[in-house]
Amino acid sequence: MKRKLERFKIISELPNVVEPGKEIYTKIKGNWRKDYFKNNKPITLELACGRGEYTIGLAKRFPERNFIGVDIKGDRIWKGSTIAHEEGLSNVGFLRTVILVIENFFEEKEVDEIWLTFPDPRPRKRDIKRRLSGYRYINMYKKLLKEDGFFRFKTDNTALFDFTLEELNQRSDIKDFKFTHNLYSSELRDECFDIKTKYEEMFERQGETIKYLRFRFVC
Repeated sequence: MKRKLERFKIISELPNVVEPGKEIYTKIKGNWRKDYFKNNKPITLELACGRGEYTIGLAKRFPERNFIGVDIKGDRIWKGSTIAHEEGLSNVGFLRTVILVIENFFEEKEVDEIWLTFPDPRPRKRDIKRRLSGYRYINMYKKLLKEDGFFRFKTDNTALFDFTLEELNQRSDIKDFKFTHNLYSSELRDECFDIKTKYEEMFERQGETIKYLRFRFVC
């Protein structure tokens, strides 16, 4: 608990974390480029970012874009936000909130790309509606994404991946849809830039294959 409190204090003082208690938290919707990044570059979200490995990795590879990691757990965001601050990555920000209310922080079509990386699989049937790749969440992502913006999803969890495929197969509003049950043996590998999160490395050691899909919405 002491360590968590210390991390909460650190991120409360970091300028690259938008969280409750900071004035910008209630004013950021529609203003990420103007008030936070102070540029007009494309915005990529990493949802359920955890420690922010993907956010940081992408930001280093693409300095011409802005990246925002979103997670509710401050002790996880602490890691990525601290690294970004120490390395002077001005194209990185972190938002501390639950994904369910993500529309409170972004205007429609404000986002150019979304990554969903290794979210909680929510295996219980009673938690199906809480799965971040479910129908109602996909509908939210559609509102946020600009025309032709990609949604990308990575997981080790076969059940969650198959559930997501079933959800997407019921839709008539997606295009450029590709997927693989074994990313590192797939032609889609280059799209993920070999950036690996802590959880991905752990799951690979356990013999799990990494699943990946991506698509764009028909507007």
